[in-house]
Amino acid sequence: MWGMHVHGLFRAHLQRRGQRVTPERLRILDAIYDTDGHFDADSLYTRLRAAGSRVSRATVYNTLDLLVECRLVARHGFDASHLTYERTVGTKHHEHLVCTNCGKVVEFCNVLIERVQDEVCARLGFEPTSHTLQIFGRCGDCSPTAASPV
Repeated sequence: MWGMHVHGLFRAHLQRRGQRVTPERLRILDAIYDTDGHFDADSLYTRLRAAGSRVSRATVYNTLDLLVECRLVARHGFDASHLTYERTVGTKHHEHLVCTNCGKVVEFCNVLIERVQDEVCARLGFEPTSHTLQIFGRCGDCSPTAASPV
């Protein structure tokens, strides 16, 4: 379904940059688009190797950078020491709630946020190319429960 479309976008991006389309890069792209949700570079590398690919860790990281550049993959810094990624084609735009205690990430959509963004940009004559909203706090599992009276 998405394969030919994302392959075509990636091939065009590589050609514009004067870079080669390699089987390893396409294998990485396919592995990403076979994944739902967020992932990190090391888990992607491990999954590729477990599937028999001889792709190097450096190729995974470099290809992720290329895929972020051409907007086929989004990069998130939910945690200062850890980057996560997710595919962009075939997914609905969404925002993130990030638990600072357990690291859980919850995705949500809100039409009001989108409207406010559009209104602010129009009022200020700003043409957005993308946006992200990340709300940090504690999830329901990690929130302190109401203290019971003594």
